[in-house]
Amino acid sequence: MARTRAQDYVEKRELILHQAAQLFAQHGYTGTSISMIAKACGVSKALLYHYYPDKEAVLFDILHAHLIRLVALMEAVVATAPPGAPRLLAIGEALLDAYRDAYAEHQVQIANLGLLPEDKQAVLRGLERSLVTPVAEAISQVVPGVAGTTTLKPLTMAWFGMINWHYLWFREGRGFSRADYARMACQLIICGGKEAIAPG
Repeated sequence: MARTRAQDYVEKRELILHQAAQLFAQHGYTGTSISMIAKACGVSKALLYHYYPDKEAVLFDILHAHLIRLVALMEAVVATAPPGAPRLLAIGEALLDAYRDAYAEHQVQIANLGLLPEDKQAVLRGLERSLVTPVAEAISQVVPGVAGTTTLKPLTMAWFGMINWHYLWFREGRGFSRADYARMACQLIICGGKEAIAPG
């Protein structure tokens, strides 16, 4: 007879993912054991295995859930923000706000996605492309002449670099808000993009 799911199955699964993300961010994927995850969640290893067969499955679900949330957020912004500069700014603000409560998941995505098998990476890379495409489209609308060129991708990745790595230095409440930084990143692309892609 199949084992029935507990009524709080979803809540416990989310707790496992959150605690595991914290541990992966702090100790690294290879430095974190199933025992450590179980202890952080206040459950036994046996119960943890009821939810996940191994650490790899935990890592995949952390990243999949994180990226699904970001893609849904991106779709909402694209549906409501006008094209060009307003959309690029809105995307930056939305991502920086989303990272506020997902620093661990964000760090795990950057550092550990490549540790997964190729088939699982492919799923996650597809979600990442769903985030990159709207940004590239917005940049192509604010930087004259970049659309359809080989420089659009580097310029887009430069924007993501500014947004995605902010957690290394950004601290709340020090006179410079997330919205301020999103605006700065947007203006650096708008004002500097044309010069950046010009032949040397």
